[in-house]
Amino acid sequence: MTWSNPLKSWKQWLPKRLVALSVLVGIVAGCGALLFNLLLGWADEAFIVRAAGYHMPQPGSEGGPSLASGPSRRWVLLLAPAVGGLLSGLLVYTFAPEAEGHGTDAVVDTFHHMRGFIRARVPVIKTLASALTIGSGGSAGREGPIAQIGAGFGSSLATWLKAGDHERRLLMLAGAAGGLGAVFRAPLGAAFFAAEVLYRDVEFEAAALIPGFVASIVAYSVYCTVTGVWGAIFIVPQLTFNHPLELLFYLALGGLCALVGVVHVRVFYGLRDRVFRRWRIPNHIKPAIGGLLVGIIGFFVPQVLGMGYGWTQLAIDGQLSVRLALTIVGLKIVATGLTIGSGGSGGVFAPSITIGACLGAAVGTFLHRLLPGVVAQPAAYVLVGMAGFFAGVSKTPVATLIMVSEMATGYGLLAPLMLTTAAAYLLTPLKFSIYEKQLNSRADSPAHTGEYLSDALAGLHVRDAMPSPAALTTFRLDTLLPEILTAVAASQQHVFPVLNAQDEIRGVILLDDLRSFLTLRDVPSHAIIAHDLLSPQFVTVHPDEDLKAAVQKLRESRQMELVVVEHEGSPKVAGILGRHDILGAYQDHVRQPVD
Repeated sequence: MTWSNPLKSWKQWLPKRLVALSVLVGIVAGCGALLFNLLLGWADEAFIVRAAGYHMPQPGSEGGPSLASGPSRRWVLLLAPAVGGLLSGLLVYTFAPEAEGHGTDAVVDTFHHMRGFIRARVPVIKTLASALTIGSGGSAGREGPIAQIGAGFGSSLATWLKAGDHERRLLMLAGAAGGLGAVFRAPLGAAFFAAEVLYRDVEFEAAALIPGFVASIVAYSVYCTVTGVWGAIFIVPQLTFNHPLELLFYLALGGLCALVGVVHVRVFYGLRDRVFRRWRIPNHIKPAIGGLLVGIIGFFVPQVLGMGYGWTQLAIDGQLSVRLALTIVGLKIVATGLTIGSGGSGGVFAPSITIGACLGAAVGTFLHRLLPGVVAQPAAYVLVGMAGFFAGVSKTPVATLIMVSEMATGYGLLAPLMLTTAAAYLLTPLKFSIYEKQLNSRADSPAHTGEYLSDALAGLHVRDAMPSPAALTTFRLDTLLPEILTAVAASQQHVFPVLNAQDEIRGVILLDDLRSFLTLRDVPSHAIIAHDLLSPQFVTVHPDEDLKAAVQKLRESRQMELVVVEHEGSPKVAGILGRHDILGAYQDHVRQPVD
């Protein structure tokens, strides 16, 4: 009786294991989103509502829309962001300095350069610090921190299970997708975002899509079941596109989004690099200084404080004037740079969405007044501006298109969304991204080191890499040691074939095995022959074998060179193939001009 092991192939079961683990990651990501919102609510209640007497507007599904009343104790707005920044800075720079800034960028960097490892304490510190930063009025978003919570659990789970780097990276991305899908209530777009945000070119980490789908759906379901609120975060009227002339306006909006996006990125990293990082003061207090500057802005224009989703809802509802919308655009850019550039903890997703929404609102309102018969729904420009602006600064046009379509609860704006996001993405130079840890393409990522080399080698053969014919140093089975040493000293080879009387290979002598004899002065002439020096095993390749297999044989044999025989199974030696020959063939291949 024979017993068959059902786990014959690990690779066969890996996708099923990933799906199962992604469910668990999604549950934790959904619970993490709930916990973060709870802490954020407490912080907002303490700093803004009770202390300042200020009720910010909320998105439609979270109690809006309603116009905010002016703060009854406006002077508190000067100090609240500074206090929140100080507490956040003390937490972050004392316990987990890598938790500073926006969480999504940290996830991107971890994927590329840290093999998916996230310290277990980072999501905890990020949660507390971000709740304090945002809840006290800092201009930042909750999506980045929540994405890092899910990503941190995915990373920790993979580490606990002793999974490989590839699986750890995928579970980390699944956790990020889960957090985004829950808090933004856009599960499909969140999964695509986690797979797309890694690169500035339009590329995806395709292997992360299925785990991302599963985790995002589960997290979304957990989050909405507990809160009792399903559907999109904003309440959006039925919007349609039905006038071709508007395509010109949407194209212009895409260009405007690109222009403002470049300004946003320059201000964001300019404040961080040229101001806060040059100050020779402890990092712990820099977020407090950034918060104080945000408080000064908020004292005069409180609309720039917090995430800004309430003002985005009001923009959709048509309750923002062109002047107020443009004011929010300009000051929100500065406030976000001050909050996060100083070392505060929070995401850049929400501020970017708010900036894009207000920019679209200003354009839509102006065009509606100018051409009411053509631009009948200014709210459409709010959503399209939101998508175009974020697609440009985040380099995620596909994910943003899907997410905004989910928020609009339909695809009535699909054509303008496609046009504006494409225009904004193409017109925003590649180097201007709000996520500085993005790499241009998969080929640049250490996570994929060797993949492209392996594919190229699989398309090349040993005959393509064999050096041009030259004198090959070989020995007979009865060649004496002194003769061998003399020949080896004059040769560049590392592996020496040993032949019988019929010129058939019977083994090899390795240079490493001869090194001890090279230092001996009096070697007995007849005591040692080639047969005595044969390596216990040797590996051959043939001209039709691909170089990928040859590299594998080199690695397994731990030799510098392989003997090439005339054809598979032949005992006749055709040459020697070395590591440098393979590298030369690869370089010649990649330098060939494309027809």
